[in-house]
Amino acid sequence: MLEVIILAVALGMDAFAVSLGLGARQQPHPRRLSLLCAVYFGFFQGVMPLVGFLAGQSALGWLANSAPWIACALLAAVGSKMLYEALFGTLEADIRATTQRALLTLAVATSIDALAAGFVLNLLPVPFVVACVVFGVVAALMSGAGVLLGQRTSALLGSRAETLGGIVLLIMAGRFALVG
Repeated sequence: MLEVIILAVALGMDAFAVSLGLGARQQPHPRRLSLLCAVYFGFFQGVMPLVGFLAGQSALGWLANSAPWIACALLAAVGSKMLYEALFGTLEADIRATTQRALLTLAVATSIDALAAGFVLNLLPVPFVVACVVFGVVAALMSGAGVLLGQRTSALLGSRAETLGGIVLLIMAGRFALVG
């Protein structure tokens, strides 16, 4: 079970980093965003390994080769938009509000690693459903905490926090491009 928890923390790091950046964007309702991130990121981190497992058992194994590029494109798009808004946008709260669509995009993008991990879930010493639940719960806790920590960090970084969040997403996109 320790292997599953360690893997869950490793897979949840992307969700944590994105949540940290979202919290640093000076969101109007950080507690609500924290809960939404926990739900979105936790759900996708829990479901995507199951999808990967089932795809790995079928003829959809080709998805493993394109998954990093999909994550790269999604993270690069969201990171570029965030960086653009930080550099050229206004600081009004309504523009800063993170939409459900953006959260969905980020949740899918950050769970691509979990999808890939699903291809080898049968090698873990626990049933794959248990592993998926652990992945989801750990990601939910990490992303919820990431938003709140990001909010506190933004007090120190000020307006540079959103710039930093965009850069983090672009770095993550680059990582997927290099690994994929």
